Amino acid sequence: MYLTRFRLNTARPGARRLLSSPQSLHAAAMSSFPGLLPTTTDGPRVLWRLDHNARAEVFLYIVSPERPDLTHLVEQAGWPTAALDPDTPGWQTRPYTPFLERLTKGGTWAFRLTANPVHYIRRKDGEPTKRTAHRTPVHQKAWLLDRQERSGFRIVEKSDENRLLPSGTTHKGHRHHGDRHELTVREPRSLAFSKSDEAGPKRHRVTVVTATFDGRLEVTDPEALRHTLTQGLGKAKAYGCGLMTLAPLPTTTE
Repeated sequence: MYLTRFRLNTARPGARRLLSSPQSLHAAAMSSFPGLLPTTTDGPRVLWRLDHNARAEVFLYIVSPERPDLTHLVEQAGWPTAALDPDTPGWQTRPYTPFLERLTKGGTWAFRLTANPVHYIRRKDGEPTKRTAHRTPVHQKAWLLDRQERSGFRIVEKSDENRLLPSGTTHKGHRHHGDRHELTVREPRSLAFSKSDEAGPKRHRVTVVTATFDGRLEVTDPEALRHTLTQGLGKAKAYGCGLMTLAPLPTTTE
């Protein structure tokens, strides 16, 4: 497995086109793997995510079973002149498997995940269930917390003195569940685009609600977490959802 990072040059029209269309960005990411064949749901897959760190600082992250060639993305949406140096092709790819193999139970990490938090509801008796997006941070957090155990991790809880009360104050020993965890939700987005039906040329409107989670987790099942990191979490993976990445926690000094 490989982890790749590519910075988009947001001043270029090609980058703006990709950023405005998750379908186009998905196609561009997949075309980085000419030898990659479709796999079963249990096999390796390509995951991707956009991180909007600032208006002009947008990174594309890709987790893949093969090393990608992003030359076409550099030409469309990167810095082609700077990439002429063979030692700096315009993106960074690192082997991911050694990191995955070092994950151990009890390890703690910072994480980021962009996901499509949804649930299934039935409006009337007898009607089929309908996939519906969670749109509030409270419900989006609950969606992730409901999946943490089977996904191989536990989101770290805050110390009592750092838990925020509804009034905005803190009080040791108070267990206000709305702010118990080291977890924030940011960048809520609603992606709307047209998609062709598989059975024919007819197009229909698709809306995907996404949320980006940042927080701290503890590894509870390394094998299950490896599966989460390489297979993704939740729906809409073709539209930039499901990719969780880990980072070392900042070291504290006395």
